[in-house]
Amino acid sequence: MRILGLSAYYHDSAAALLIDGRPVAAAQEERFTRRKHDAGFPAHAIGYCLDEAGLTLRDIDHVCFFEKPLIKFERLLETYLANAPRGFGSFRTAMPVWLKEKLFQKINLAKALTAASDGVLDEKAATAKLLFAEHHQSHAASAYYPSPFDEAVVLTMDGVGEWATTSVAIGRGDTLTPVREIQWPHSLGLLYSAFTYYTGFKVNAGEYKIMGLAPYGRPLYAQTIMNELMDLKADGSFWLDQRYFNYATGLTMTNRRFDKLFGGPPRDPDAPLTQREMDLAASVQAVTEEVMLRITRDLAATYAIPNLCMAGGVALNCVANGKILRDGAFKNVWVQPAAGDAGGALGAAYAAHAVHVGGARAPLTSPATTLSDALPADAMAGSYLGPQFAQGEIEQRLSVSGARFEVASKDALINRTVAALERGDAVGWFQGRMEWGPRALGNRSILANPALNTMKDTLNARIKRRE
Repeated sequence: MRILGLSAYYHDSAAALLIDGRPVAAAQEERFTRRKHDAGFPAHAIGYCLDEAGLTLRDIDHVCFFEKPLIKFERLLETYLANAPRGFGSFRTAMPVWLKEKLFQKINLAKALTAASDGVLDEKAATAKLLFAEHHQSHAASAYYPSPFDEAVVLTMDGVGEWATTSVAIGRGDTLTPVREIQWPHSLGLLYSAFTYYTGFKVNAGEYKIMGLAPYGRPLYAQTIMNELMDLKADGSFWLDQRYFNYATGLTMTNRRFDKLFGGPPRDPDAPLTQREMDLAASVQAVTEEVMLRITRDLAATYAIPNLCMAGGVALNCVANGKILRDGAFKNVWVQPAAGDAGGALGAAYAAHAVHVGGARAPLTSPATTLSDALPADAMAGSYLGPQFAQGEIEQRLSVSGARFEVASKDALINRTVAALERGDAVGWFQGRMEWGPRALGNRSILANPALNTMKDTLNARIKRRE
């Protein structure tokens, strides 16, 4: 059974290929187009997945999209109607896109698949292959099915899918059963994105910068967030006061009431970062950690299952994940490496395999990739599911680009790398298959010496070119 999963048209487009319930290949479109967070149809990623398995689109049994656009449209309409006449400007901006394109996602996907098939599919055949999974169903499936657990609590937290912003499912054997849900517009992911916007960073792209900025600040505004912006319960469920936000019906994340509460307008993206932004980042990070800890403690107590799986954009907050792990409410924690929307492509394929096809989970036979001998291997092959390149191809590409290079033995390469790190150079480390997800895991990584006090500033200024 060959199932291709797709995510596209919002951000982090991707494709993933499942054969008999096992991931064979997965990659984000940005890795081929070199456009960060590329949202376009993932034609290059699809091509890679098919080439890796030696297949064409005609050989694929099902193509599953990672969300259900019609339910999303229902949520938009209900939100605008509930808030009318507020939000007319946002409504006027959004509706032409939906009425011309997004409402006809199935037709558009079929056309795009036909174009990507190099003539082996017509639109009718492409349409017949198409399936749709719900957004949080895709996230949850991506977290549970490749995990090393036969039973687990599965927590999904992000901005919003169709309606869900936080959801819980129980995975047992081949089944994944939803049990809890928090719905739009109450969203921990959108709360974090609101502070991303307010501190001058780009939403859906700069949230990791807030996480990185937080340790330089003090959580001076955490209590204000808890008292004024949200109503947080002991079990981690929460409600957000929409009087302070603009994301439901506006074109920005926050509004003037929010500005007044936190002492001024959003930072201009070109303005210097100040201690205030650091304190704001520390505050929303502290609140996020508190919400996630309350949720996970309650889930552990309620379901008495020792294993937790996580996905959704909020699960990319590795600082909070670390605190959940150290908290110990769950004995074992497994996070989908591509926890954001790109991972929804893999989850959609898993959802189609489990629900539509009724397929059994593939046995975990990959080499052990965990740090603990107590846990079996997961099904992600270390998350190395992307493209790899042969030595001859690497040398040919370097020659065409005019690069100066020499080929060294493995021992010589390691010795020279160590020497470079010791003297304070940064090293680009390239080997094997590309990582699946946004985290550098050793195959496409920048290596540097953390013992040098100047190294962070050097990397940010010369290589990453970021704040």
